[in-house]
Amino acid sequence: QVHLEESGGGSVQAGGSLRLSCTSSGDISSSKCIAWFRQAPGEERKGVANIDLGDGRSWNVDAGRFTISQDENVVYLRMNILKPEDTAMYYCAASRFPCVLAGLGTLDYKSWGQGTQVTVSA
Repeated sequence: QVHLEESGGGSVQAGGSLRLSCTSSGDISSSKCIAWFRQAPGEERKGVANIDLGDGRSWNVDAGRFTISQDENVVYLRMNILKPEDTAMYYCAASRFPCVLAGLGTLDYKSWGQGTQVTVSA
């Protein structure tokens, strides 16, 4: 089983930037797709971006502000021009399916990190 650990969250003002990191360990070869999700208080967990570990293709709900990338066993989520509505707990998750199948719903992601908090003030 793959173990995921997020880092890089924090408190920033609107317009600022953060880079989140998701570090994988354990049975990394079992993962085909890594995704970032976020969950604000009282809301459901929603997909933000994912990247296929096989062919490097990625999907993104806000490509103008967010960029997902990979460097060996770390997947990054660069977030620019942050808004107060980006405030949430951010999680990374791994799927045994390629991203084209796993998508950005939570169903096919079985390994999750503990999350890192992002707070954006106006």
